[in-house]
Amino acid sequence: MTRVVVVDDQDMVRQGLRLILELAGIDVVAEARDGVEAVALVAEHVPDVVLMDLRMPEMDGVEATRHIVDAGGPSRVLALTTFDVDQHVVDALRAGAVGFLLKDVTSESLVEAVRRTAVGESVVAPAVLARMMDHFAASPPGGAQEPAAFAELSAREREVLAMIGAGLSNAEIAEALVISMATVKTHVRHVFAKLDLRDRAQAVVVARDAGLHA
Repeated sequence: MTRVVVVDDQDMVRQGLRLILELAGIDVVAEARDGVEAVALVAEHVPDVVLMDLRMPEMDGVEATRHIVDAGGPSRVLALTTFDVDQHVVDALRAGAVGFLLKDVTSESLVEAVRRTAVGESVVAPAVLARMMDHFAASPPGGAQEPAAFAELSAREREVLAMIGAGLSNAEIAEALVISMATVKTHVRHVFAKLDLRDRAQAVVVARDAGLHA
């Protein structure tokens, strides 16, 4: 059974999330009101998924995510917020969150996202990636610097990463480069392995931070 810790500073929100998840057969092992409690409870219960609100008192969800990920445990953080994509969401992805949902997500989509996160998938909807593009366009990074690991990328792999950073799907990349989908997937797999990327959302952040442009 999937085990979850729910983190939110509002009692009614936590209770609602618990009810939705438990009705679907998911075990909510603990609830936290802020990031400090979240870090302690995750260390105690080692859940499969941490459903993490981003804006909270004491310690916000971004900092709590960073602590949980840095601890090196198996728990995966799924960020949850009432806000549209902003710097908090980008920072949460940088901190190690593997997905992002808005709080107006349907019950069915929430349950599906938690289950997918628990088995190692990343849950960031295409619409969220599109809003991330808008966020980056509105606040382009200054003084972009490439990580040392970029030296391991081939010219084509850099090109593919830049296109991921621009929000293109694998199909769109294949069309733009006039290569097969299988070849695109191979390039993407190599990029993720060489840069130790978890998912496409993290690849978008890395590409944008490095100043890559498609």
